[in-house]
Amino acid sequence: MTSRFIHSTLAGLMALTVLGCSAQTPSGTGTTPAAAPQATAEDLTELVSDAYVFAYPLVTMEMTRRVMTNEAEAKGTRAPMGHLVRMRVYPDAKFRDVTAPNADTLYTTGWFDVAKEPYVLTIPDSKDRYYLFPMLDGWTNVFEVPGKRTTGTAAQTYAITGPGWTGTLPAGVKELKSPTAIVWILGRIYCTGTPEDYKAVYAMQDAISVVPLSAYGKPYTPPPGTVDATIDMKTAVRDQVHALDAASYFTLFAQLMKANPPTAADAPILAKIARLGLVPGQEFDMSTLDAVTVQALNGVPKLAQERIMANFKNIGHSVNGWTYSTKLGVYGTNYLNRATVTAIGLGANRSLDAIYPTAEVDVEGQPFTGDQKYVLHFDKGQTPPAEGFWSLTMYDDKYFFVDNTLNRYTVSSRFKFKYNDDGSLDLYIQKDYPGKDKEANWLPAPAGKFALMMRLYWPREAQPSLVDGSWKIPGVKKATTT
Repeated sequence: MTSRFIHSTLAGLMALTVLGCSAQTPSGTGTTPAAAPQATAEDLTELVSDAYVFAYPLVTMEMTRRVMTNEAEAKGTRAPMGHLVRMRVYPDAKFRDVTAPNADTLYTTGWFDVAKEPYVLTIPDSKDRYYLFPMLDGWTNVFEVPGKRTTGTAAQTYAITGPGWTGTLPAGVKELKSPTAIVWILGRIYCTGTPEDYKAVYAMQDAISVVPLSAYGKPYTPPPGTVDATIDMKTAVRDQVHALDAASYFTLFAQLMKANPPTAADAPILAKIARLGLVPGQEFDMSTLDAVTVQALNGVPKLAQERIMANFKNIGHSVNGWTYSTKLGVYGTNYLNRATVTAIGLGANRSLDAIYPTAEVDVEGQPFTGDQKYVLHFDKGQTPPAEGFWSLTMYDDKYFFVDNTLNRYTVSSRFKFKYNDDGSLDLYIQKDYPGKDKEANWLPAPAGKFALMMRLYWPREAQPSLVDGSWKIPGVKKATTT
């Protein structure tokens, strides 16, 4: 993300065009014109970078699935394929499966393969409790999201069907069609964190079920999973993805496209990357490519990863040091934004369900560091406008929770804050304990660099609103000393 990187790659990141490059493609594909013009080195660099960015969400989802399902039975934050994880407490600072987790809702999650048959999801009456059950396809798009905002809080039953499935569903079961074989259900149920509320949420979680269509209405116990000892269960998934060499990365990508097909809108980029031997439904073999193309592919991972992370500040609006997008969850053909969100916030909701303002710098543009003390001030009645809830979460520079003496990773609208005499609210963001009088408003920071993420679940559409910009996020300021 250095300025040297940005300047050295500007020429290679110009407007996309269909390239005529010298790469050879597997025999019989018919994808390379007989008289294709020679591509420049910059053209080839752009092409392989675009291919890496396009593939990034699908590869990351698969690597995440492997780690999160590599168990014999449901345990902690993980469970085998076809099982549900019913998290009873918020994630802690040891959690590394997904970047930028939240500590506001209790997750009920699971990974399902709907290639062979549909799975039936049953959600009980939530008794007006806020919840949402977004469903992600293999490319990280949220294709459906039952929940209080969209479908209400009465009992509901859905059949999640895969690509190409046809059939008859039982009465009262609504079809939700997944574009891909892999489906990640990322259910979130709001919880205040009190013993009484935990108990109520547990009851709702226990009444939620996901079973194969063939087992619907019958007693069913999901089979135990098989543990693969070769899967790295300690290294963060993003680091595992970034450690893949080009051959491993693109070979996996080609395999994944067989059961998780691209969309019709992806046709232009598919035509481009076919010149690299990346064709849906076919294996990828780098040995069929010429030396120049192989060299470009081998150099792409680090270059493309830097490009993905450098795009963070370009994914939406920038206000007072905060960056946020109102176009999350469904990305269309904006592949770079999709990859960036995958890297820093895998599992992001649709923006009508949640907006995630994120800051790595204060209002003056200076990077956050534990050496400083900061204050986030809200005037009276100007806390984040959300119909569900709002929160402010602390992450280290890799977007994981920060260990601290209070085990506090977030402050939110469920907190009993101490307000100022004029009704305004100050949140204290710092490493050192601020004193008993400020403890209720303290968000502990690490010693080094860190990032902040605000969450507005079910952001208000009526003014004042973050959606239309009529509510502006105040900047985080360095604390003044007197």
